[in-house]
Amino acid sequence: MALTERAGEWTVEPLLRAPGAGCLAVDPVDPDTLYAGLREGGVRRSTDGGRTWVDCELPDPGVYSLAVSPVDGAVYAGTEPSRLFRSADRGQRWEALDSLLALPSRPTWSFPPRPWTSHVRWIAPSPHDAAVILVGIELGGLMRSVDGGATWQDHRPGAQRDVHCLAWHPRAQGRAYEAGGGGAAWSGDGGDTWHPADDGRDRHYTWAVAADPDDPGRWYVSASTGPFRAHGTGDPQARIYRRRDGEDWRPIMAGLPDPLPAMPYALVAVDGRLFAGLRNGDIWGSGDRGDSWRPCPLAGRQPTQLLALAAAGG
Repeated sequence: MALTERAGEWTVEPLLRAPGAGCLAVDPVDPDTLYAGLREGGVRRSTDGGRTWVDCELPDPGVYSLAVSPVDGAVYAGTEPSRLFRSADRGQRWEALDSLLALPSRPTWSFPPRPWTSHVRWIAPSPHDAAVILVGIELGGLMRSVDGGATWQDHRPGAQRDVHCLAWHPRAQGRAYEAGGGGAAWSGDGGDTWHPADDGRDRHYTWAVAADPDDPGRWYVSASTGPFRAHGTGDPQARIYRRRDGEDWRPIMAGLPDPLPAMPYALVAVDGRLFAGLRNGDIWGSGDRGDSWRPCPLAGRQPTQLLALAAAGG
């Protein structure tokens, strides 16, 4: 589904009618070009804002992550079992970046609910250097390439191994952020080394992460007490937190339901505002960087589940 905001009202429009759609990527240069990943159907591409779709014929069908490089437009797709693909021509042809599978840690990669496998949970191409790519394996580690995926560095020091979400700061070169199963971390050197950041949070199962575009030291995570609460039924025991450099995390829950009805699966910070997308389809917005929240009214068919939010266009 596409969610469009105009004058404070959100309109919900159905887009891709395909089972198993689990991830979406928007071309930063052309927001009408979208890529959808299906858990059993590969990658689909739309060049008209989601009205029509074509199959990109990815070699592996089980897609768990997608990304488009803001620098050179390369499209990346991550799958289960863990494998990474790159396309330089909008999904017409795919190159398997299988040197990722030669890392020494690979025999230890294991997704707890299905311990016989793992998947590429997140792909984060640098917005400043097309050669730098971060990849998170659930559960395996945070990997880094500085040559466009030709070779890979194994799990980076200080990062969480159970990677859930990765983000780059759009303006501060080299600043990156991680939310993982055991906490959060940040990097100031392009993802080479990481600094754990957990002081002030009483919940360490972090899921979504977002950075304030105007201040690289201000960032946000959603967190719960553990995976069963976060992804199960009932009270997710979840909160949204904000941190600034030199300060501890603090919860920012004014105006939000307490307890939250569902885990915040997505956070987006844009133009001084912060949005949270909950697993149950609810969207909440803040015009003051999380100091207060209001529900976002949705016109159209209410989504029953929300996996991700992305800001598209200028």
